[in-house]
Amino acid sequence: MRSKKINSKTESAKNNLILKKAPKQKHLKITALNIVRIYKGSFIMSRYRGPRLRITRRLGELPGLARKSSSKQNPPGQHGPSFRGGKASQYSIRLKEKQKLRFNYGVNEDQLVRYVKKARRMKGSTGELLLQLLEMRLDNIVFRGGFAPTLRAARQLVSHGHICVNGADLTVNIPSYQCKPGDKITVKNRKSSRQAASNDTNTNQLGGSHLKFDTKNFLGEVKQIVPRADVGCSVNELLIIEYYSRKV
Repeated sequence: MRSKKINSKTESAKNNLILKKAPKQKHLKITALNIVRIYKGSFIMSRYRGPRLRITRRLGELPGLARKSSSKQNPPGQHGPSFRGGKASQYSIRLKEKQKLRFNYGVNEDQLVRYVKKARRMKGSTGELLLQLLEMRLDNIVFRGGFAPTLRAARQLVSHGHICVNGADLTVNIPSYQCKPGDKITVKNRKSSRQAASNDTNTNQLGGSHLKFDTKNFLGEVKQIVPRADVGCSVNELLIIEYYSRKV
């Protein structure tokens, strides 16, 4: 027992030392789903890396999070099999819709808040504009074009420099890059890039009227802004805007 206490003290001392070295950030929230890893004095914001089917069992089908479906129909958790589904509160209904958007597009809470603020400054329906901003992200366009089986794999393709926009030499490695009508998306003309994309082509192509992709030749084009009918995630955007109405 004594050795365990000594180990816990040394670990807490190390953690305190790392926290002192790390740069201070305002409004830093540490939750189970938005983990903050502190290593060598730098902050590494990591997204949810837990079981994905557990999330789909709770929130429903999310094509951007997982392409598999669970054989279990009950909600996750210890009391999932015996859960009878009582009356949900208005807050929980809105929270669930917001969580669908977060997990499907792989954004954290701070990013989603920024998208909501940006959509409010634009002219038009705030809910539809929010969905358009998320749908027109480069990683989502690559995913829906069929170059990657999931949104997480599409983000990796972009961040590793395998995707070019409007030119064979114009590599864009920013997953949140906002695509515009007329943008041409191509896989970099390199053996490793073509191989990385060819491993996932034709496995999952959601497509849409706003996209035109040729996975065999690794070419794609954004024809227009995504219409509401072609949004890949099934959510009620009005409830999401109501959720943020008192917080933003």
